[in-house]
Amino acid sequence: MIERYTLAEMGELWTNSYKLKTWLDVEIAVCEAQAELGHIPSDAVAEIKAKANFDPERVLEIEAEVRHDVIAFLTNVNEYVGDAGRYIHLGLTSSDVLDTGLALQMLASLNLILECCEELIQAIRYQAQQHRYTVMVGRSHGIHAEPMTFGFKLAGWLAEMLRNRDRLVRLREDIAVGKISGAVGTYANIDPQIEEISCQKLGLKPDTASTQVISRDRHAEFVQQLALLAASIERFAVEIRNLQRTDVLEVEEFFSKGQKGSSAMPHKRNPIRSERLTGMARILRGNAVAALENVALWHERDISHSSVERIILPDSCILIHFMLKDITKLVKNLLVYPENMKRNMNLYGGVIFSQRVMLAMVEKGANRETAYAIVQKLAHQAWNQPEGDFHKLIAQNDEVAKILSPQEIESCFDPEHHLRNLDLVYQRLSI
Repeated sequence: MIERYTLAEMGELWTNSYKLKTWLDVEIAVCEAQAELGHIPSDAVAEIKAKANFDPERVLEIEAEVRHDVIAFLTNVNEYVGDAGRYIHLGLTSSDVLDTGLALQMLASLNLILECCEELIQAIRYQAQQHRYTVMVGRSHGIHAEPMTFGFKLAGWLAEMLRNRDRLVRLREDIAVGKISGAVGTYANIDPQIEEISCQKLGLKPDTASTQVISRDRHAEFVQQLALLAASIERFAVEIRNLQRTDVLEVEEFFSKGQKGSSAMPHKRNPIRSERLTGMARILRGNAVAALENVALWHERDISHSSVERIILPDSCILIHFMLKDITKLVKNLLVYPENMKRNMNLYGGVIFSQRVMLAMVEKGANRETAYAIVQKLAHQAWNQPEGDFHKLIAQNDEVAKILSPQEIESCFDPEHHLRNLDLVYQRLSI
């Protein structure tokens, strides 16, 4: 069951009421700009600001008849304003209000998303500090490779989240644009200064060269960046799922009091949060494809993008907000098992130290190919054997003994060698 701690906060930004509020904000900003330039009376603007309101249910009632959402909205607003309402929407086209209002919704959503990113960054940073020297085996192709630390793994997550945050900050500049340029964007019936002034009042910049709509490459980038953030969260979740497998069990999702893992098997403790996050990332990627399909509109505009955006923009924002909250909670409460990490690292007598043995032999004068063949043979002899002991086989091998002393062999199995340069990454990340 999805916890309810995220949906209301982000979801309210995508309600019909909030959307209509952004439309009213746009219309009032334009009226204020018109008055500043002397195009309409200032007292009319004061009256509009005092009386302007809307009833979402009434708007829907009117829309059912006129089949046009902006006309329905304006009709309802004028029911509140009265005669001064004739100055509302002068020289505008519907997309001026729709797209500028949508920019306000996206901007508010992105600000919430960035707040959640910071929370996740701090959670990962803390765990990376705590496990800076928690030694574990690194894996490539899913196979044991060489020693590392769990903190070093988390440092990689932190670096990725910092990049996600920086991309979203840059994205905020790209989506914080409005357009008040009229039909097909030519300013034929609206002074370009109106756009400049009203956008400034709304905290936006005028679009550089809009058609009748703001070009959808901006919106496609918005959804793509959310999908990329979701892909990072998925990467973290998949790692947790793999490390929680029974035969690995190096980390584990926290298991709440009273939680049950299976209706049939009482012992189960399943990584349900990580699995849920993995599935949600797939939805975000699908939405990114739909956003790309929205870029190619007919001529100066059509509305084929509108029905798509009514689904993918709210869903994407609500989903990524939930995912950020969920992964942050998961990281903060992650159960880490250093003893299991140590056990797995030393399976089969520490075969993961094979490269250190080979390089030590080469440093003492052995041919690299010869050293590789000797070490590989002994590693494979120990590999996946119940009593396999690579360390013992190396120590007892006559060919190795001719090259390395017992002390030199022993030093090859010291994991500290693999940690000696990890501080550099921590310094780069200011951990």
